[in-house]
Amino acid sequence: MKTPASSGLLRGAFILGTAAILSKLIGTLQKIPLQNIGGDGVFGIYTTVYSFYAFLAVFVTAALPAAISKYVAERTAESDERGVRKVLFAGLLTACSAGLLMALGMWSFAPALSGWIGSEHTLLPLRAAALALLVVPPMAALRGFFQGLQQALPTAVSQVTEQIVRVGVMVALLLTLNAAGASDERIAAGAALGSAGGGLAGLGAMLLFWRRYGRSGRAWRPSAAKLAVQAEREAEEEALRSVGASDAYAEKEPGFVEAAADSAERPKRFTSGQWAKRLLIYAVPVFVGSLSQPLLNLVDTLTVPRLLQGAGWNDLASMEQFGVYNRGIPLVQLVFMLATSLSTLLLPAIAEAKARGEEDRIRSSAGTSLRWLWILGLTAAAGLAALAEPVNVMLYADAEGTDALRWTALSAAGGTLGIVSAALLQGIGAVRAPALFLIVSAALKLVLNLLLVPQMGISGAALAGAVSYMAAALLGVLVLARLTGLRGGVRRALLQPLLLAGLTALAAYSARLLCGVLLSAAELGGRAGALLTSVAGVAAGVLVFAAALVYTRAVSDAELSALPGGAKLAALARRLRREA
Repeated sequence: MKTPASSGLLRGAFILGTAAILSKLIGTLQKIPLQNIGGDGVFGIYTTVYSFYAFLAVFVTAALPAAISKYVAERTAESDERGVRKVLFAGLLTACSAGLLMALGMWSFAPALSGWIGSEHTLLPLRAAALALLVVPPMAALRGFFQGLQQALPTAVSQVTEQIVRVGVMVALLLTLNAAGASDERIAAGAALGSAGGGLAGLGAMLLFWRRYGRSGRAWRPSAAKLAVQAEREAEEEALRSVGASDAYAEKEPGFVEAAADSAERPKRFTSGQWAKRLLIYAVPVFVGSLSQPLLNLVDTLTVPRLLQGAGWNDLASMEQFGVYNRGIPLVQLVFMLATSLSTLLLPAIAEAKARGEEDRIRSSAGTSLRWLWILGLTAAAGLAALAEPVNVMLYADAEGTDALRWTALSAAGGTLGIVSAALLQGIGAVRAPALFLIVSAALKLVLNLLLVPQMGISGAALAGAVSYMAAALLGVLVLARLTGLRGGVRRALLQPLLLAGLTALAAYSARLLCGVLLSAAELGGRAGALLTSVAGVAAGVLVFAAALVYTRAVSDAELSALPGGAKLAALARRLRREA
């Protein structure tokens, strides 16, 4: 039976999870109208610029809110209202200061960044994107505050509002500037302003919740129970000051000196500056651990356009090619989003098992999680690769860059495995390992870009990404196996997932061929035909994947039973196998 507290926690997790998935989905899919309206040139410039903004914004939008949330929750649990105030003030000060420094730096160094990228067309969009760093930090800090109070609704509303307004502003400016015949550079700058518009909207939503929170009388107003705890602490502190913690008193009350030491070390005694230091100490490792995809995107931004120019493309043409290269990124990000959402569920369970010394539970959870997400990532990669051409035409109106999209699709396999292995390593306390593997992956991406892009163009960059993600994932799995004693047979760890992925890809490709014949006979082509082909291919792949899961026993009945409604699924699977 769930307690009210646990029910509230689950409800909050559900709200935050749903909002995060929805906002990320909107943010990912907004790249499709960007390319459709602005073209590959605008898409390439915007993607180039956004990689810098996303790299910097991780600190103020993810790392600092996590730190603020942690310390607000701790001070709230200790009924320390003054500490909560100091944490929030320090968090706002740190976030706004960091945002201001980042914005000024991005604005001032925009000419140098454009030079490093090798395209003067990125100068104005870089400065437009820098404006968002002025409004996003206070919004993110307030989100961390409300999450620390276990109030999920403000963050959820703010996230969705931010993304909707961001996309709305971006599309409105795209249409307006495109109709006015503006240059690709100015259109991309208009699209980049969408981040500032979305940030303002998200901040406005948070301020409304803050105002409502203050008017409700809960802001800084302790309950009777909290007042009692505070009074008791104040009495202890007064006793310390008057008695001085003498040796005689310590002999009578052996626990008094320890209580005095604890009281002296209480975080509520920290100044706002000390809280800011604690927030930074906590946030920096989180920041590093969140840089996997932004860092690889940054490597691409700093190398691919220049390498394309070295291969004979001019400035604007290299930006167009870079836009074509990024066509597959939103699709892979959807798979990463699912893996990240599922991985967040692993951290508390693994950390709890580690604290209790339940090594068998850690091994079992790690093995099941790795295999499930490896199967999903590999199958998604294979299916998308098989349907690369119709999906490309469906989303972007032509088949340009299909080979690059196919290689990009394969990143879903290594990226998914890397996400879950990093989450498991963090859960057991090996927080440095994922950061190290991130550096190795970025270095490998840089080297492979230098080797492959001059020979293969954007397909070489896409292949380099797939290899880099897989390298980081394999390193994570090897370290995880060493730390947890994880073992897996070749059949369950490799052969079954490969079989499932192969059958799924074969079904999707067969459906694609069949649809091609039927649509050709019906003289239906273009985006409509590509849409029908893609839908049919996905449906065939999903059906074959589900059937293969049942008949190959890649997922055991016990694992099915552990899912919500899993008892019925396991019973259905057994019945299907008997009837077969």
